[in-house]
Amino acid sequence: FQASNPGQFENDSDVLWHRGHVPETIVCHGRVGINTDAPDEALVVCGNAKVMGRVMHPSDSRAKRNIREVDTNEQLRRIAQMRLVEYDYKPEFASVMGIKNT
Repeated sequence: FQASNPGQFENDSDVLWHRGHVPETIVCHGRVGINTDAPDEALVVCGNAKVMGRVMHPSDSRAKRNIREVDTNEQLRRIAQMRLVEYDYKPEFASVMGIKNT
């Protein structure tokens, strides 16, 4: 077997992929890297990604209900209590992530 085909690897100790419970799904128990052999998150894509459908995120309004206005004065009071900071990225992180202005 070849590592280029999900679910098929050269030896059994490398098997992290298996068929999902939902038809036509594959599950990976580990990290996946595209154009990288050292992913540090569940999915790392080094390069452009094209999405032909929707991307859902927990802050997406389509995932929420009971959305209502709040007391602006109370929220401004809370914001005034927040700790605001400025920062520079570490050079080694910025270079790996392609960040020019650190």
